[in-house]
Amino acid sequence: MVGVGGCRYYIPSLNLLGAGCVGEIRREARILGGKRALVVASRGEVGEAQAAQIGELLREGGVDSVSFCEAVPNPTVDVAVRGAEAFLAGDCDLLVAVGGGSAIDSAKAVGILVSNGGNLRDYEGYGRVAVPLPRLVAISTTAGTGSEVTQFAVVSDDRDHSKFTITDWRLTPCVSVNDPEMMLSMPPSLTAATGMDALTHGVEALLSTGATPITDGKAFKAVQLIRRNLPRAVQKGEDLEAREGMCYGSFLAGTAFNNAGLGLTHAMAHPLGGLYNLPHGLCNALLLPHVARFNLDASPLKMGEVALALGVGKGWHSERENGEAAVRDLFALAREVGIPSGLSSVGVQAEDLPGLAEDAMREAIGATNPRSYTREQVLALYREAL
Repeated sequence: MVGVGGCRYYIPSLNLLGAGCVGEIRREARILGGKRALVVASRGEVGEAQAAQIGELLREGGVDSVSFCEAVPNPTVDVAVRGAEAFLAGDCDLLVAVGGGSAIDSAKAVGILVSNGGNLRDYEGYGRVAVPLPRLVAISTTAGTGSEVTQFAVVSDDRDHSKFTITDWRLTPCVSVNDPEMMLSMPPSLTAATGMDALTHGVEALLSTGATPITDGKAFKAVQLIRRNLPRAVQKGEDLEAREGMCYGSFLAGTAFNNAGLGLTHAMAHPLGGLYNLPHGLCNALLLPHVARFNLDASPLKMGEVALALGVGKGWHSERENGEAAVRDLFALAREVGIPSGLSSVGVQAEDLPGLAEDAMREAIGATNPRSYTREQVLALYREAL
């Protein structure tokens, strides 16, 4: 993100990547000075197993822990409140999140309440978290959301089924972990949705009006790695090389959009996921090719770079021709990894689209989209994706 006097660049202090690296949290949790950690994980058997695994590693490092396995696919205010209560009741001094973006965003929300109090809605927007969070270790198990490296938390409000975004550098974890061995058991549908989420981060960061040479390099390599490895990871989940490629791609995409910003795909995906309780990655996957085509006129040069990263750009073609090839490939990749054919196939109703368009227009995350847009254009994109 560009600040006064130039560029600001945010990233966790320590980032662990590669097979087996999760074991290093034994040492790193102890270095952080933690005595007792709240381990935040997803609800259900998978989340409980992950929390138990991490709890054992922490114990081996001399850190006690309490498990809080209540994170849901779209993190809610109520879950954050209960998590804060568990943190305080357990006399904890360290947060450890294990899972996808839902678990990590839930942990960030818990940390906000523990350190700052009040209502989570008080912190909606940019730079409103006054007091730093408890030290946070974020362990990704999905290679998709990028939440383990970002200053963002997206929270759902059960009262009106809306989503809101909290942005503050204080939400950036102290330590991020991307271990492909933690991802081998992900089913194909989850691998596809989270992988397309990471791809969306890379594409939107590359197109963003907030991009810099630093974020461009990361976003380009992220798109390249994800396009190369996602189909393999979906088709053969035990392919450790493909899973590791996705780890690096997701990490690079996360650090890129954390500093460049995103765009209209995310602005449209947030209200969609909030209203229908759909996985965020799936919403992005269904919308990305349509929004990319919409952005082509405003950003042919960058869309040409997207094409090169995807492997479909040709040096002897015009930027426009390469951009069109990129759009076609985004549609093709979505089909290849099994993304549903349209919004209607996941239960979206035509009568809800005008309201969704209104909500998308209020999403600040779309401010760095390369092409400005109206409510009517957003509604047309929803209808096109239906």
